[in-house]
Amino acid sequence: MPRTTTRRRAWRPFGSLRVAPVGAVVIMAAALAGCGSSRSSHVGAPPSSRLEGLLLNPPEPAAPLVLHNYTGQLVSLATIRGKAVFVTFVYTHCPDVCPLIASNLGVALDLLGARARQAQVIAVSVDPHGDTPAAVARFLRAHGMVGRMQYLIGSGSELARTWSAWSVGSRREVGHPELVDHSALVYGVSASGKLTTVYPPTFEPSEIAHDVAKLAAR
Repeated sequence: MPRTTTRRRAWRPFGSLRVAPVGAVVIMAAALAGCGSSRSSHVGAPPSSRLEGLLLNPPEPAAPLVLHNYTGQLVSLATIRGKAVFVTFVYTHCPDVCPLIASNLGVALDLLGARARQAQVIAVSVDPHGDTPAAVARFLRAHGMVGRMQYLIGSGSELARTWSAWSVGSRREVGHPELVDHSALVYGVSASGKLTTVYPPTFEPSEIAHDVAKLAAR
């Protein structure tokens, strides 16, 4: 299988890829990350000498994102300005990929210290049935992300609209209905609301921490 290399490492594409154009680049953003496996996702974009994430050239306005979090508060990406925003798609019962992403985002915030106020982390559910408010609360406590991650949930139709807008794939694994194959990328949105960088699920926390100030200044 072909291997795409960033400046420091490579990861393998997998699953059913649905190609979505974003400006002058193509993001294979619907690659499905099989929770319970070692598969990861693939993004094609030119490397940046100034940002650790893969840079979209040119950045474009981020897709709409308006959902309620697990406490019932309405969250709209359009109202979050002046911060670097990191958006990912996860589910609470995922055995490996999602906990890794959540934990590493937490480490990135730890690395930032007081500068963490320049960042906002948003997780969008890919499991409308399993991601109940109680399940999300347990997940956030387990990964030290209470008050640090906006975990957005909703009905199947509400979430499907968001998945479509962000070119995110989500499906139940054949033979394992408790598992969800889903896109496992982290999207970096600038302070002005532009989708600017993309990170694989194997990102290093230091990469996110490095990019926060730069995204918050754009």
